[in-house]
Amino acid sequence: MASPLFPYAPRPGQDTLMQAVGHACDSRAHTVIESGTGTGKTVCALAACVEHCHPRGKKLLYLTRTNSQQRQVMLELRMISERHKVFGVALQGRRNMCPLAATDEELSQGSPEELSKVCSERKARVLKGDEQACRFYAATISDDLSPVLRFARDELPTAEEFVDHCVDRDLCPYEVCKLHVPVADVVACPYIMFFDRFIRHALLDWMASSPSDIVVLVDEAHNLPSYARELESADLSNITLRLAHREVEEYGDPEIVEGTSLRDFICMVEEILDKAVEEYLIDEDGIIPQSFVEEELMFATHQTSRGIKGLLSQATNFGEMVRDNKKLSGRLPRSYVFGASNFLTFWHTLDEEEYIKLVTSGDVKSIEAYCLDASIACRPLMECHASIHMSGTLKPLDDYRDSIGLPRDSRLVDIPSPFPPSNRLVLYSDDVTTKHDDISRDDSLLDRMSERVSSILSHVPRSTIVFYPSYALMERIASKTADASRGREVFFETRRMDQAHLMDAVRGFKASSGKAVMHAIAGGRVSEGLDFPGSEMEVAVVAGIPYPKPTAKQRALQHFCELRFGDGWSHAVQAPTSRKLQQAIGRLIRSETDRGVALVLDKRIVHFKDTIHAMRTEDPVSDMEDFFSRTEETKPEAPPPRKRKGLQL
Repeated sequence: MASPLFPYAPRPGQDTLMQAVGHACDSRAHTVIESGTGTGKTVCALAACVEHCHPRGKKLLYLTRTNSQQRQVMLELRMISERHKVFGVALQGRRNMCPLAATDEELSQGSPEELSKVCSERKARVLKGDEQACRFYAATISDDLSPVLRFARDELPTAEEFVDHCVDRDLCPYEVCKLHVPVADVVACPYIMFFDRFIRHALLDWMASSPSDIVVLVDEAHNLPSYARELESADLSNITLRLAHREVEEYGDPEIVEGTSLRDFICMVEEILDKAVEEYLIDEDGIIPQSFVEEELMFATHQTSRGIKGLLSQATNFGEMVRDNKKLSGRLPRSYVFGASNFLTFWHTLDEEEYIKLVTSGDVKSIEAYCLDASIACRPLMECHASIHMSGTLKPLDDYRDSIGLPRDSRLVDIPSPFPPSNRLVLYSDDVTTKHDDISRDDSLLDRMSERVSSILSHVPRSTIVFYPSYALMERIASKTADASRGREVFFETRRMDQAHLMDAVRGFKASSGKAVMHAIAGGRVSEGLDFPGSEMEVAVVAGIPYPKPTAKQRALQHFCELRFGDGWSHAVQAPTSRKLQQAIGRLIRSETDRGVALVLDKRIVHFKDTIHAMRTEDPVSDMEDFFSRTEETKPEAPPPRKRKGLQL
């Protein structure tokens, strides 16, 4: 039976999904759920969690990867609240909710810790009578907040709506939002607010809850393993060191160990970075021996290992002084000297079984302490009442479970899409590949790949997204398809594209009469979490299997997984690649009436037949035309708006 809080007429599979979520809450279990496109994961999980948590005094912490996913949580909560009053809060970090950060370029670049220090300083000044330190906080502590609190309870606004509402009234959205959190049944927030230890402690304080009182739901969970590894990683770049030099010019150059000034120390680290690049870099990265940096510092400073610790401690103290000075002057309390010394202290103490030390070079040169073990950041999940991990692309489920350190007895649930398989056709062509070794031996392979893509763009006049394994391949192949795209608007997901420009490109693609072309990255932002209903996207071309590049970092991760799980290839290569493929192809079918064709251009698709279910084609254009002709004849009319039980929405 569906949850009584579920606000719609249930589709096939939704009862099963709600039962799985309810079982996790009741049994204090960790549950991994792959729920296919169209199962309504968000509303199902919310209804089942609220039903089981509320009477037991538990709270739901709904973690999302993007702001658009968080918005969907609040929209579905509104529907649930019409039937059963439930209070939910959309919480984001200061960078998104602070009115000052929205108008101050320096503050907008601050880390959570830095913005917290700025906020604390300004609030202290307001309490001492300086209302100009932050007029938004001054109003928040002096005005009657009952109207805005009532607005939050009655309207269940998205984070963006709540920010606008508060700023219009000169109130601080972040501070007012924190007042709601202790009484909220559901708190929707980004991953970082739970998995970052600094922010998690604050969040639990605001919620007035212990971990055992919380059910954590991780949405789009296929992102979590790589996110968790990156969160626990750190690097030190030549840019940071260059900015540290400027800091010394501004604040002084003290002697931090006998015969070595702070400037000397920074120069030494720059030289060590250059030497690491020269000796260990292969292509874009390389593994550094564990003791390399420490030994080079000892040689350069004539210090022992203990002396190096003292040197780093003195540099850190200088950085703290800089941060305090900037904080008191109202600036972002950032010190590049502090960042460099703090990183090197971490570098010398990290666990060699869990981290790999790398040198990288591209636009910047850096040394990196890369975390190989995603379970480190995910350990707090073990303290919670229950955790639920959902995505449309999690298979193999046991791989996901193991990679983030969930117990072996965690429940694994696979719920297929409710839409007929006939709505989607997945084809593959095996006479091309983007495999690096093959391309190196045969330059004509990329020309052949370009011809295949051009053929689709020329003869199948439907909105098409071409997904590539990398930006480099996209630039090489897309440039050869320009003639085939004539008469159609063409859009790109480019390197370092900010979110605003990306969404402009996506809106342009969607609005282009069903005949636009977009070139994007498999595993990039276009392939993750964006919906293209109806004719907005009808063809997906995957131009090459998106295997991870065989860098030193990737090889180290594969070796770690081999030692930890006994199958490094499956965990570090096969599973992540399968999820990228499924995400790209999954953009096609988002509703009952959607129809679409995916074409994978790479002979290596044979390794993914168990999950992709693709058919070999000799003539992709004819097969696509036949599919669309056949499905247009049988395509049902769009269904009426979904109904609540007995009520028209």
